[in-house]
Amino acid sequence: MDFLRPASWEEALAAKAEHPTAVPLAGGTDVMVEINFDRRRPEYLMDLNRVGDLAEWEVREDSVRLGASVPYTKIMENLGTELPGLALASHTVASPQIRNRGGVGGNLGTASPAGDAHPALLAAGAEVEAESVRGVRRIPIDAFYTGVKRNALEPDELIRAVHIKKADGPQQFSKVGTRNAMVIAVCAFGLALHPETRTVRTGIGSAAPTPVRATAAEDFLDAALDEGGFWDNGKTITPSVVKRFADLCSAACNPIDDVRGTAGYRRHAVGVMARRTLTWAWEAYRGARRTTEGAA
Repeated sequence: MDFLRPASWEEALAAKAEHPTAVPLAGGTDVMVEINFDRRRPEYLMDLNRVGDLAEWEVREDSVRLGASVPYTKIMENLGTELPGLALASHTVASPQIRNRGGVGGNLGTASPAGDAHPALLAAGAEVEAESVRGVRRIPIDAFYTGVKRNALEPDELIRAVHIKKADGPQQFSKVGTRNAMVIAVCAFGLALHPETRTVRTGIGSAAPTPVRATAAEDFLDAALDEGGFWDNGKTITPSVVKRFADLCSAACNPIDDVRGTAGYRRHAVGVMARRTLTWAWEAYRGARRTTEGAA
C-alpha cells in the first residue's frame, strides 16, 4: 500500500487523476476500521490533512459551504442555528474523539446507509461539490447515493465541500441504536420543515440499501398541510395526518435483518421516529409563529 500526501488541493486532484483507485483519508474514522479488519486493502491511501481549506466553512447569505473535513464537533459548536438538523445528527456520532476527527465528507465518500449525516443532508436538500482536474460540479444529494456503499463520484473526483441551505424552519433528527454512544445506527430519521416553500423533506438512514427520502410521505404531508391551512393557522396537526405520514415513512423503507435489528423492527422504528420528529418540529414552528405574532 502506497501513501500519498499532497500539500495542496491542486496536488490532491493531480494525484487522484494519476491514481484513480487512491482512497482519500481525512478523519479516517471509516477507512481505518476497514483496513484494520482487513476488509479493504487499497493500492493507494491519500492523506488530505495538509489541505487546509477542507476543514473550513463559509456562512453565506442563504447557505453554508461546509468543507468536506470540517469535524462534527465544529458543526455542533458553530452551525447549530444555520444547520440544526446536521448539528443534531453530529451529536450522535460515535465518541468525542471521533467527532473531533470525522467529517461529512467521509460519510459521503463511504456512502454507508448507516452514516449519521445522510438523513440530515437529504432533509436539507444539500448539494455535494465534487472536483477533478477536469473541473467542478455540484451533485444534488438525491442523486448522490447510487447503491450499497456506492456514490456518484467519478474515479478521478474528490469531495471538496457540501452546500446546504440555511434552515428556514425547524429541523429534527432521531436515531435508534443498541446503546447510547459509540454505536452504528439501527435506523435513523431526519426531517426539515421548509416554510418558505411550504414543503417538508425527510431522510432515512440504515433502513434501505442507500439513504433515502420518504417522498410519498412528503407529498402526502405537503398536501395535508396546504389543504388544512396549517402553515397559516398554526394549529396542531391532526393525529390522523401524523399517523398517515408515519405509515408512509415506514413504507419507504427496504431494510434487512442483521445483528443490529430486524427488518420489521426497523420499519416500525422509522414510523415512530417520523411521528415524533414531525410533532417536535411542528410544535417548534407553532412556537416561532406565536413569538412572531406576539412581537408584531
